[in-house]
Amino acid sequence: MKRFVPRYLDPASRLGEILFGLIMVLTVSLTAGFAVDEGRAGVRELLLAVIGCNVAWGLIDAAMYVMNAITVRSGKVRLVAAVQRATDSATALALIRDEIEPELQELLDPAENEAFISSVLRHISRAQITTRTLTRDDLYGALACFVLVFFSCLPAALPFLFFSEPHFALRVSNFLLVGLLFVVGQKWAQYLGINRLASGSIMVLVGLALVGVAVLLGG
Repeated sequence: MKRFVPRYLDPASRLGEILFGLIMVLTVSLTAGFAVDEGRAGVRELLLAVIGCNVAWGLIDAAMYVMNAITVRSGKVRLVAAVQRATDSATALALIRDEIEPELQELLDPAENEAFISSVLRHISRAQITTRTLTRDDLYGALACFVLVFFSCLPAALPFLFFSEPHFALRVSNFLLVGLLFVVGQKWAQYLGINRLASGSIMVLVGLALVGVAVLLGG
């Protein structure tokens, strides 16, 4: 699992999936907590709400991953076709230049940048266009999204398995979710190069603020 998920999701995507999943589950658990009954029936209701949220959000993210992968791949095919149809090299180079990330171009001096774009043009000019609507990697990436969202939010469901009083279980679950938000913020600090404590605290504040907005707007 440690090798499977990173193969298809970069660090920002992985942390984003976890963050959105935590916010969604916290929103659902808080909203459901207002109407929950006491006793085993109430615990079961909240447990199903939390697990159902995990499954639903995982499926939604998986579907969005597939749609995004298809869109990106189609864009690359259109770029290759447009470059190969270009009437002259200047037009083809302009098409490629527009697609290259500005941040990458800023790292190179003008001569190196033009040499890089020219090398891309030579490669695309000989490329064979293969149109594929859906690939196996798309499905694996979608599965990675689902697995990450579902399992990262499972700790929120555990209190409902161990405590018979639903409101107490809900408070423990929310505490775990806030703790996980802090952990996500600390992990994000590793990639941003900022203070881990500050990043974790900011992530908690941002997460709770987003949850508050979601609850106020109807969840």
